[in-house]
Amino acid sequence: MWIFLNDRFVPKEDAMVSVFDHGFLYGDGVYETLRAYGGRIFMLRRHLARLRRSANLIGLNVPIAELDWQPLLQEAMKRNVLSDAYLRITLSRGEGDIGLDPRLCPRPTVVIISLPLQPYPVHLFQAGVSLTVVGVRRNLAAALSPQIKSLNFLNNILAKQEAAQKGAFDGLMLNAEGYITECTTSNMMFVKEGCVCTPSVACGILDGITREVVLSLAHDEGFPIQEGCYTPDVLRHADECFLTNTTMEIMPVCDIDKHAVGSGVPGPVTGRLRELFRTKLPRFLE
Repeated sequence: MWIFLNDRFVPKEDAMVSVFDHGFLYGDGVYETLRAYGGRIFMLRRHLARLRRSANLIGLNVPIAELDWQPLLQEAMKRNVLSDAYLRITLSRGEGDIGLDPRLCPRPTVVIISLPLQPYPVHLFQAGVSLTVVGVRRNLAAALSPQIKSLNFLNNILAKQEAAQKGAFDGLMLNAEGYITECTTSNMMFVKEGCVCTPSVACGILDGITREVVLSLAHDEGFPIQEGCYTPDVLRHADECFLTNTTMEIMPVCDIDKHAVGSGVPGPVTGRLRELFRTKLPRFLE
């Protein structure tokens, strides 16, 4: 396996990052997860724009020129003989002396990992997944902006741990005010009387790129859309519920805290959006 590290591709065994890297020491850095279909990358420009935004919000220089990212990602797939791939860009503050001051790190660390895509099992798309509302709250937006896709993932890890202890596929996190935000690695949507509803960005969610695509597809198909603030009790009356992210695309939810969602999985709106996503996928690939 070949890994891109800073300025060259190296074998996995030689892809070493210093123990003094502030990404390791403090979670000081940002990342993006991408997916390639047949060698073409899903929503590449949007992912790169979000990487730049995240880096800018923490005052981190992106040392790779904008036009160089796509050739590097393509080279990563080529070297690893991949067509359908999971790609991860990690950008950390870099190596420096102990201390929180970013000025201690003169050069960021850049890593590109390219792996064979491991699709979610087919039976999950057929039967749906279980969620549980966890006690771990989403980070307060005023303390850590959700618009930063940060390496510091402890908040989500604790929520995932709690969900696993409850026997659920994932945990649904609330914000400090008790409104639904998102799951640990995905955005959440639900359907009520044909309307596609989802927590708004103002609730403290990361503005997922697949979320954006799905809302666009729903709009084009004529489904009403509502972005707002919702308490967990609204989910008891939802007709359908599903998750979105880059690797799972659109994943139906069968129950939340052991209460069944709707009368069947996937529901008609979820099924239609999944069909549209796959049909129109080529226009989202670069």
